[in-house]
Amino acid sequence: MPQTRAPGSTEDPAMTAAFEARIAAGESIEPKDWMPERYRRQLVRMMSQHAHSEVVGMLPEANWITRAPSLRRKVGLLAKVQDEAGHGLYIYCGAETLGVDRAELVQQLLDGRAKYSSIFNYPTLSWADIGVIGWLVDGAAIVNQTVLAKASYGPYARAMIRICKEENFHKRQGYEIVSTLAAGTPAQKAMVQDAVNRWWWPSLMMFGPSDTESPNSAELLRWKVKRKSNDELRQRFVNLTVPQAIAVALTLPDPALRHDEATDAWISGPIDWDEFHEVVRGNGPCNRERLQARRAAHDEGTWVREAASAYAARQRAKQATAAA
Repeated sequence: MPQTRAPGSTEDPAMTAAFEARIAAGESIEPKDWMPERYRRQLVRMMSQHAHSEVVGMLPEANWITRAPSLRRKVGLLAKVQDEAGHGLYIYCGAETLGVDRAELVQQLLDGRAKYSSIFNYPTLSWADIGVIGWLVDGAAIVNQTVLAKASYGPYARAMIRICKEENFHKRQGYEIVSTLAAGTPAQKAMVQDAVNRWWWPSLMMFGPSDTESPNSAELLRWKVKRKSNDELRQRFVNLTVPQAIAVALTLPDPALRHDEATDAWISGPIDWDEFHEVVRGNGPCNRERLQARRAAHDEGTWVREAASAYAARQRAKQATAAA
């Protein structure tokens, strides 16, 4: 059962001040600690969106498991998709410590009321997409999640530790696919370049709107749920990724991309935020397809949930009989 909030959790200026002092001192907030309702709601929103993204994120890659070019690639991709399911489970469990019901969070996703990362609403058109997702999408996730491993809410931060280790493996796996294709035949090089062209800008959008347009960033930064802003994280990703693209002789689809010698940073061109908002509003290439797939999987898994509930009820009955 999910934890309920600790007694005495009504808003109180003195308790709020004490909470803010703990945050300022860098202390970790745990499930039974008092917290402002706004802090709790922001965490529920952020963690549920993160968990949904991990689960929906299995879909673009799962349909390539049977079409992987070798047994080694098939096994690697299968393991990765299984990892993503586990990541979703970790974060759903962490969200439950905030007094929410996981079934309700899942229902919000199925109803279309909850958001997930817009990146997963793009199609995977070739095998090269699987490598580029590992390199760019998981690479962007790592930049974001290594910072979340220092989030002020303990369960969320601890979940990130294992997730980041696995995501690092996913990125290495993806980059190896990319480098192999880039060094292959002209057709393979063209295929991976096409995938980079399609995934680069959505990967930059993964960090969310610019700091001046983000409605939640200031509050999350103040409470140290986030430790760096969207634009700071995006810049770190660009700085890490450009040299990797150069190393495998791939071109990033940004004619305005330049190196700033004064800061030793790579400066990217403007992002098409209109596209980002269209996808977030449900008008991306695969929005409807992704939700339909999740709904179908949920319906097909009804018998599993019912069987698990029946087994748990029998176990409780046995324990009650033994204790009588």
